[in-house]
Amino acid sequence: MKVLITDIHHGNGGGHVTYILGLLRGLAHQCEFTLAAPATGRLYREASQIPGGRVLPGLYTARIGTALSEIWSLRRFLQREAFDIVHCNGSTDHRHVMIACKTLANPPVIIWTKHNTNRLHSMGNRLRARFGTDLCIAVSDYVARQLANSDYRRCSVERIYHGLDLEHYRPVSLQEKQIARQKLFAAELAPDCLVLGSVGGTDLEKGWLLLVEALARLEPELKQRVRVVVAGDPPTAAVCEKVQALGCAEQVLFPGLVKDVRSVLAACDVGFVLSYKESASYACYESLALGLPVLISNAGSLPESIEHLHEGWVVPCGDVLAIEAHVRDMLCQKYCLHTVGQRARHRAEQRFDAQRFSLDTYQAYLKARAL
Repeated sequence: MKVLITDIHHGNGGGHVTYILGLLRGLAHQCEFTLAAPATGRLYREASQIPGGRVLPGLYTARIGTALSEIWSLRRFLQREAFDIVHCNGSTDHRHVMIACKTLANPPVIIWTKHNTNRLHSMGNRLRARFGTDLCIAVSDYVARQLANSDYRRCSVERIYHGLDLEHYRPVSLQEKQIARQKLFAAELAPDCLVLGSVGGTDLEKGWLLLVEALARLEPELKQRVRVVVAGDPPTAAVCEKVQALGCAEQVLFPGLVKDVRSVLAACDVGFVLSYKESASYACYESLALGLPVLISNAGSLPESIEHLHEGWVVPCGDVLAIEAHVRDMLCQKYCLHTVGQRARHRAEQRFDAQRFSLDTYQAYLKARAL
């Protein structure tokens, strides 16, 4: 099966990029892949290292003058290559593909994965749903409901959870955790220190500052026993000043962008994702896979990830007091973090396995071609 994957990200791309890299690796033997994405992005760079596929620079500009030239080039490319499927992952590339395919004698099937929780009632979405989509992939039940309540309901919708290589993401031993902490903090932490970590990025919409605000409310003796690690792009000076103003600068560590998130999560006792909006969270799933309980908000699809009080804890979005209460209970050993962590790993094995993700996506490809 000959598949073109398109994406719009110039920079890091986060989970959006991780999703596509997983497809390129997981379906390398079933599909002949070509990726067309901006050459300046992480996706282009890392996909170029995956054997067997083809990676080409692709631009999807919103400006009409430039866009027309890009669409014309894309049309000629599609006509020459005769792809079976084009799998779009953004809105602008989806638009380009829709227009480019309209006058082809034998157009490819168009699949679109919705990676966010943005509203779907714009004119652009209505046009793409009517004229440029054969099948939608929803990354969570929450997103699937959004699609079902939009013009995309005329298309076939498949809910496919993200997948991880569970051999790569595995729980670490106590010795490995101690080594990871020493490397991360460049110091030995007290045995009763609680480390909470996130690899979801430092954007404030990810809600990590709420945890810092909760930490600031603890008594000094409890606060000193907590460390918070937030991996991602270095925060701005203004954000660092907020952490300083809360009196938590000594408790919060920003390790920057890391090549392997295991170097951060291996040092942690608990993972957290306290986003204000979320369609699906690799940061959450990676924590679960490493056997970490997770503290999450009830935003978007996040509550689908776990059962409250079983593999972790779900708090109302933006509720600092609820976050504080759970952190306090962790410090007071109300929960057996080891037991909750074992359940978290089991949850990852049941729902977020890479082989299941690849198989489900391939079945969606076959279904789309048969429509």
